[in-house]
Amino acid sequence: MGQIARRAAITTIVVIAIVATALALWHLKLLVGLIFFGITIAAAMRPGIEWLARHRVPAPAGVAIHYLVIVGVIALFLWLVVPPAVKQTTQAIGSVPTSASDLKREAKKSTGIKHDILVAVQKRLKKLPSVSGLVHPAISITKTAFEVLIGIFFAFATAAYWIFERDRAIALVTSMVSRPRRRVVRDTWLLIDLKLGAFIRGQLLLVGFVAIVLSLAFWAIGLPYWLLIGIGAGVVELVPVIGPLTAGGLAVGVGLTQSWHLALFAGLCVLGVRLLEDYIVVPKVLGHAVGLSPLVVLISVTAIGLLLGGIFVLIAIPIAATLSTLVDVIVHDKDPAEETVPTVLFPAQDA
Repeated sequence: MGQIARRAAITTIVVIAIVATALALWHLKLLVGLIFFGITIAAAMRPGIEWLARHRVPAPAGVAIHYLVIVGVIALFLWLVVPPAVKQTTQAIGSVPTSASDLKREAKKSTGIKHDILVAVQKRLKKLPSVSGLVHPAISITKTAFEVLIGIFFAFATAAYWIFERDRAIALVTSMVSRPRRRVVRDTWLLIDLKLGAFIRGQLLLVGFVAIVLSLAFWAIGLPYWLLIGIGAGVVELVPVIGPLTAGGLAVGVGLTQSWHLALFAGLCVLGVRLLEDYIVVPKVLGHAVGLSPLVVLISVTAIGLLLGGIFVLIAIPIAATLSTLVDVIVHDKDPAEETVPTVLFPAQDA
């Protein structure tokens, strides 16, 4: 009876500990998400840092070089793209009625979709809160922007530290398992790291490709605000499935404000780039790095967005890829050392 009581007590303690850990992780899901995002960034940078190390560049200097490149790309973007984008934004705002009387006059003169949009805006304006009612939302937006900046800084700081701490973490985890399983645990960890890194590097290449090609295509057909829409289409590539659909709808909608011919051409441009991306760019660049089917991607993005929140959609595919790899190794008994991952820019030493 005493032995049974001890086993029951131990089982109860284990169950309580598991439940408490799960609740703690749920309340700290934003922190866990930022750490996972930082680990993913580190996985994307690691092959480049290893390549620099083989050319006698120390790892800390390699991390600094990567961050300087990121800052340089952002600065180049601000210098080349922001001025014309601001000009187009000004033109867009300048063509919008600025008073209730102007809006009413434009609604009477317009026809078709433009008329419906202006009438809808006119109705919404009557329901807007007063200026005093907008003070608290403005403060909330400023606070949110500050929190986003802190979160980005935390993720990149985590990535820098993880570059140096990953191998120690692997050694610690493998020391807790039996010797026959240590190789499998280590290879599984490295396989997940390779998949995450290849996915992030490939995704950034796709963002740049879509933004540049669509911007040029929209400019060629004369679509208004071609630069803003093209850049937006590239950025929303970060949101799987939903992002490209949103970009296509926006391009067609802007085209409809001019003519149905322009809307048709805009839709064909988006469709053409999408087909080029799916059948040529993705197989050649990404090589299906995460090994997930489109249906699994759609379900994963939707489920994670509903369960954890919209911000976690950005890391939905890395999360799904991690879980898929664990299922393959644990359930399907696959050997992680035999799995292949596309290099995407840099061949990884871990491969």
